[in-house]
Amino acid sequence: MDWLDQPAQLLDPAAAQAAAERQGRLTKPPGALGQLEHLAVRLAAMQGRTCPAVDRVAITVFAADHGIAAAGVSAFPQSVTAAMVRNFLSGGAAISVAARSLGAKLSIVDVGVAHAVEVPTDAVAHFHQRAVAAGTADSRSGPAMRPEQCAQALDAGRASVDEAVNNDAQLYIGGEMGIANTTAAAALACLVTGAPATRLCGPGTGLDAAGVAHKVEVVDALIHQHAAASAGDALEALRRVGGFEIAALVGALLRCAQRGLPVLVDGFIVSVAALVAQRICPEVADWCFYGHQSAEPGHRHVLDACGAQPLLALDMRLGEGTGAAVAVPLLRLACDLHADMATFDEAGVADGQ
Repeated sequence: MDWLDQPAQLLDPAAAQAAAERQGRLTKPPGALGQLEHLAVRLAAMQGRTCPAVDRVAITVFAADHGIAAAGVSAFPQSVTAAMVRNFLSGGAAISVAARSLGAKLSIVDVGVAHAVEVPTDAVAHFHQRAVAAGTADSRSGPAMRPEQCAQALDAGRASVDEAVNNDAQLYIGGEMGIANTTAAAALACLVTGAPATRLCGPGTGLDAAGVAHKVEVVDALIHQHAAASAGDALEALRRVGGFEIAALVGALLRCAQRGLPVLVDGFIVSVAALVAQRICPEVADWCFYGHQSAEPGHRHVLDACGAQPLLALDMRLGEGTGAAVAVPLLRLACDLHADMATFDEAGVADGQ
């Protein structure tokens, strides 16, 4: 766990200034491209170059199961986690299609899937077996993870980012899969922010009103059981009610900040991981873009707690990293406009007139 204490890299103010000055010379009224201008300048500060790029994208989906599923908080059985992992690897899932469309490198990491995962022969290179256990413990009866298990899951996220950096990735997206993980994420967000369960709990995979009400009761009980022991300690809250895949995402976000790799954050669950990572290391916020606002009701509250403004709002709630993937073309267009538009001098237009 010593690596958790490493500081985040600093943004490059000189690159940000140079990028802002370039924006001021492009053939358009100042600020006419709105947030696209700010995206380009922020990326310039992250990458230390006047004209940034996000051509090489690394997408990693972490998969794990949850003991809290035994409380009946999901519309689907736990076996769906393993089935979806195979779907990722076979190329049939939404994130698989998105990764192909973007030319992104897709990796799947099993950090604790309860059922056996059948890995297609042609997908072995994209699958990483880093299972901590066959799902977390039921957090109604104690912490979801032992300290060494939480450390192992965090380290899986670190390793994923180190691999992405070694492969010259310019942007990192973390996704997740795990039946009942919206319950774990909601409980974690409640412990970290102090918000009530009614604000953070939503339908997840498709619960009806009665199912959501039951989820609220379960999360209320988890808050009552774990709040005192985790007060003011986001890492302890993660250990007590989180999941292996959520811990891996926290580790990945921390490592991206340490290695200076920009992150495009996905929906509700990954945003909760980002919130935890920021409570551990506030500078993580400097390295994060937020792809979209999920249709999951609690996501807006988590975004506010992160001080985040999402790029898109398309009523998506699939997870897997799909909402972030959909926002990649927006970042790429911001970079292309910034780099390829003519300046007033190049266009032969004097004094911006």
